[in-house]
Amino acid sequence: MKKLLTIIMIMSRALGLTGDELVQKMEDRITPKDSKADMIMTLTNKKGKTRSSSLRSITKDDGAKQIIWFLSPADDKGVSFLKIEHDEKDDEMRMWLPAFKKIRRISAKKRSDSFMGSDMSYEDMSTRQIDEFNFNIIGNDTIQEVGCHLLESKPKEHIRTEYSRHITWVDSTLFLPLREESYDKKGKLLKEKVFTYMVINDYQILLKVHVANIQKNHSTTLKFENIELDRGVEDSFFHERYLKRLPK
Repeated sequence: MKKLLTIIMIMSRALGLTGDELVQKMEDRITPKDSKADMIMTLTNKKGKTRSSSLRSITKDDGAKQIIWFLSPADDKGVSFLKIEHDEKDDEMRMWLPAFKKIRRISAKKRSDSFMGSDMSYEDMSTRQIDEFNFNIIGNDTIQEVGCHLLESKPKEHIRTEYSRHITWVDSTLFLPLREESYDKKGKLLKEKVFTYMVINDYQILLKVHVANIQKNHSTTLKFENIELDRGVEDSFFHERYLKRLPK
């Protein structure tokens, strides 16, 4: 096994592709300017019991700007989430909690908190910034006959994160993440993620995300429906005043 891994790593070097170059290829993929989608979020606990929520999402700039509204169940209806990512300062994250008539700011210290009881943290919902991680290709693998690079991402020392590293299976042709393992600060496997895509208007669009918290034996599945692309959403739309306006 060690010999095989050595051969794989030598082959990766021979191809001349570095971790940083692979990440740049992922960043350079052609994506829609904006998107709108309905989502079904299903939580499954260790006993197999499920709970589902309906959501509406509007995003822009490959997810750097996003608003999510909860449409159901009744006790979550009206709760909404705003995210605006920045390169030079901390990302903005806010939640509107109608029961308290309050907009709650998600601080950098709260990034590891669960998003609405799901297996995704606020950190998981943010784009991984290139300058905040060290990237290395540590091998190759296949997923359902699709060749993948194994990309290791380790946060730099000054970065506040709940993870020690990630290993991502990246489609070597389309440069899409297909699977990911995320490890806690002690180096133990914490989460497994699986991503499914479909082609819409020549774009590779995310159709489903499955996140399993291995340590808690709990999982979350997000399914995207009624997807609309390139609708011409303005930057000004991503403002906290729209958090309180439940979409029809």
